[in-house]
Amino acid sequence: MIQLRHVLLSLVLALTLGCLALAAARGGDMFSGPQALRIATWNMEWLLHPETARLARIACRDGQRASVPCDVARSQARDSADFGRMAALVRQLDADVIAFQEVENEAVARKVFRGYEICIAPGSGAQHAGFAVRSALRFRCEPPLDTLAAGGRGRPGQPLLLFPRTGAPVELLAVHLKSGCSRDPLDSPTAACRLLSAQAGALGEWIAARAAVGTPFMVLGDFNRPAGSAPDDPFWSQLHPESFLAAAHLLPFRNCVFGAPYGEFIDHILVGSSLAAQVHADGFAQLRYQPEEAIQFQLSDHCPVSVKISLSDSL
Repeated sequence: MIQLRHVLLSLVLALTLGCLALAAARGGDMFSGPQALRIATWNMEWLLHPETARLARIACRDGQRASVPCDVARSQARDSADFGRMAALVRQLDADVIAFQEVENEAVARKVFRGYEICIAPGSGAQHAGFAVRSALRFRCEPPLDTLAAGGRGRPGQPLLLFPRTGAPVELLAVHLKSGCSRDPLDSPTAACRLLSAQAGALGEWIAARAAVGTPFMVLGDFNRPAGSAPDDPFWSQLHPESFLAAAHLLPFRNCVFGAPYGEFIDHILVGSSLAAQVHADGFAQLRYQPEEAIQFQLSDHCPVSVKISLSDSL
């Protein structure tokens, strides 16, 4: 009897150790519940490599063609302390996935997103959208969404395929839409509104294609258009608002730093309907700057916003 008991205990121990080893090999998820991730977006305001800014300032001084507008070259001269403070804000944000905008290239992104893998849309200019993803997560960078570039007049979007521990992959899209038409009617004859209207149509097609087949998706970024007038605004109507939750509605707007002149979110996180129930009701957050750091450092005129979402095999 004692020998049988020892045999049974040995079998239980062996099975337990085997399960633990399997769980470790799969990322430790065997006994865990749904995977809760914080997913954010942050417009970095002309995050340029210092050498790019320096050469642009020289070109502007000498009356030559510069790679960025001269007012940007003069005002966005970030040094190592600025990059260090922005990296500290990334650590404070503690997001698993961060969609970013207005970043020159992968090299300068790595100065801020330390410990993250980078996906960034290609193209000319110094303002690109992309993603910073924790190295532990499984993901795949997808080809850029060139329809948002509207024939070279705008910026392409950057898609990302995220593989949760369980359940279906989630398609994420980082966007930076045209500025200059935030309040005007979308059918205004200005170049900015014509481009924003074209981008709304292209983005609406991307959303509709995924909503039609139930693909889990999220769109994150700087839309340069407030959501306060949705769904009456034709811009938002083109995006098929019945297909997603606009997560910014979960949090009252506050400026990134006290005294800033803005009144509504233009940085949005759209969560597809198949994922909406997974969003934590209290999970939408805005990381605001301390007044002293906004004075001391060259940060950004946007601050990060994020959602917390549980990704499970119910998707």
